[in-house]
Amino acid sequence: MDTKINWSDFPIFLAVIEQGSLSGAARKLNISQPTVGRRISALEEQIGSALLHKTSSGLAPTEMGILVLEHSRNMEREANAIRRSTLAKDQELAGEVIISASQGIGDIWLPLAIRPFHQQYPEINLVVDVNFQMANLAKREADIALRWRGPGNQNSLIGRKVVTTGYGLYASTSYLDANGRPKTEADLANHSAVAVKIGENSPVWPTNLDDISTPPRELVFCSNSFLTHETAITSGYGIGSNAHALAERMQGVERVLPEFEVVQDLWIVAHDDLSRNKRIRLVFDYLIEALQKDQTYFRTGEKASWVLD
Repeated sequence: MDTKINWSDFPIFLAVIEQGSLSGAARKLNISQPTVGRRISALEEQIGSALLHKTSSGLAPTEMGILVLEHSRNMEREANAIRRSTLAKDQELAGEVIISASQGIGDIWLPLAIRPFHQQYPEINLVVDVNFQMANLAKREADIALRWRGPGNQNSLIGRKVVTTGYGLYASTSYLDANGRPKTEADLANHSAVAVKIGENSPVWPTNLDDISTPPRELVFCSNSFLTHETAITSGYGIGSNAHALAERMQGVERVLPEFEVVQDLWIVAHDDLSRNKRIRLVFDYLIEALQKDQTYFRTGEKASWVLD
């Protein structure tokens, strides 16, 4: 066995395990699939044993691969810790800060809310990652994350619940004129529904909500995008649930059954190590203040203080 192991091959091995394929690892690492294959072959040759084997669900570690995987993850944790510690000592008010947020807040509210911060600190490069996947803050996939329902279960995080967002039922005026306006929850059984489903998390009627037990007559439109969901409601497909803050932007739409409401909490989260970085902490504290300033926007849909006329 060649003992001169190339340590840069281990992140590639980890990526293959996480993605379950060479092609998935190549996409994640932004390198070619043949390169991934060559690096894995070289690592196996250096170690002297096969590390991967094919299964019905993709590539999986062999017995030796499981052993190498454990050490590889330890190496990754230590490398990430070094990276975070180094960044924590960087006290310059210049450089990049990555903010992870979902649709609705990351693409609508956040760009306007952080504009004054950019004007005050132009040397801080604000990067907004709009994604429904939970960013791994330990790996610095993001420096700050805005998360629904809770801070998550990753280790060494600091988090704070900042606002509560209200949701209600909405439909276009044209749909309600043609199909009638529900007066009670039972009336929903006579209506078509529009749904949004983000992974396994579908917080709104009609797909996964205990607050309303009455199912619709039929589910006519479902998407995995809030923008698409809003367009479907506005277009007259049927009744759908939406955040009050987002519904205020929709033209020709009415609220249905105003007594019905669901709420979700929004948290701001950062890794404890990164929170000691001056520019990250500055953005973190600014976002808390901005979110709290717009509490009524998130709760009831009142115009945000940061929205431009």
